[in-house]
Formats: sequence, structure tokens, C-alpha cells
Amino acid sequence: MKNLALFLASQQSSFINLIRISIFVVMAWIGGLKVYQYEADGIVPFVTNSPFMGFFYNNSNKIALNEKGENVAEYTLHKNPEGKTVQKNIDWHKENGTYLFSYGLGTVIGVIGLFVLLGIWFPKIGMIGGLLTFGMSLVTLTFLITTPEVYVPNLGGDFPTPQFGFPYLSAAGRLVLKDVIMLAGGLIIASDSAGKLTKNCG
Repeated sequence: MKNLALFLASQQSSFINLIRISIFVVMAWIGGLKVYQYEADGIVPFVTNSPFMGFFYNNSNKIALNEKGENVAEYTLHKNPEGKTVQKNIDWHKENGTYLFSYGLGTVIGVIGLFVLLGIWFPKIGMIGGLLTFGMSLVTLTFLITTPEVYVPNLGGDFPTPQFGFPYLSAAGRLVLKDVIMLAGGLIIASDSAGKLTKNCG
């Protein structure tokens, strides 16, 4: 056990670099997917309900009637399930600015990931990348407050739905919650980079 503890302690720097590489992989992959229609459509509920990002869309806050004659958020009528495309929904998303925003967001995410990776060799860039990762994750976690789709809805059925609403996370909510780890990772690599910078200054 002692030998294992000594080995783990001696590899701390390598493990922090592994965090950098892991964050880069996540950022590059997810950022790259933002150029595809299904991914751009998928982030609409998060963006349109966010007080920090909703203004990027043309149709945020718009209300429309659903098939039952109920007033609902307009975006809910134009969802394309992953793996399916409906032309009228695509047209709505084009007018909404969904795809243009997604391209820009993907670029930003990719750049942050690159900054994080470069932190292995360039502490100043790494510190910036870590802080941006922290900030991005913090904004993402606000979706747990602003996005209705992050919790299981009460759709009824043969008997009353036993688990819905807070704290029952949907698939989207479970994806968002994982940013708690990204947030902590961002601070760790920012702190590590800052330590290298101050050591070099000394």
C-alpha cells in the first residue's frame, strides 16, 4: 500500500496533464459536433431558456399553440429527435439562428480545449484555458435552474408518474450535471499552471 501511495504521489504532475488531455478530448469532440444539425438542434432548450445566451436566438421567448390548443414555448414544436430530420423544423431552426450560433459555440469550445491542452507546455495559456473551462462549466450548470428539459416530465400514463420534476434528472440533466467535474478540473489545471508561472517568476 505504501509503494502504491508513493507511486501515486510521484505521478501527480502526470495526472494533472491527463486531466488536461481529457478535457481537450471532451471539448474537441463536443465542439466539433456542433457543426452537425442534430447537435445544434439538441442544445436549443438550453440556450433559449438561458438568461445568459437566449438573446443569440431570434425566436427565444416566443409562444405558440400546440395540438391541444395550449400555449407553449415555440421551440418545443420544432424538435428534431436525434437521428430524424423534418424539413419544416430545419427551416424554423435556420430562421432562429440555431445553426449559426452552434458553429460559433463549437469554435469557442474547441479553442478552450486547445488552450487547456497547450497548458502542458505553456503555463500562461493553460491558466487561461483552465479559467475558461471553469467559467464555461459554471454557465452550463445554470441550465439545471433555467431549462425545464433537464428534469423528468410528468407525461402521465396508466398510473400517476412516480418520479418527475426535481431532483429526477432526465438524460439532458444528467449530461449537464457532469460539468461539476469539468468545473473542478478547470480550477485544478488553472491552479497548476499558475503555480508554474509563479515559480518561474521567482
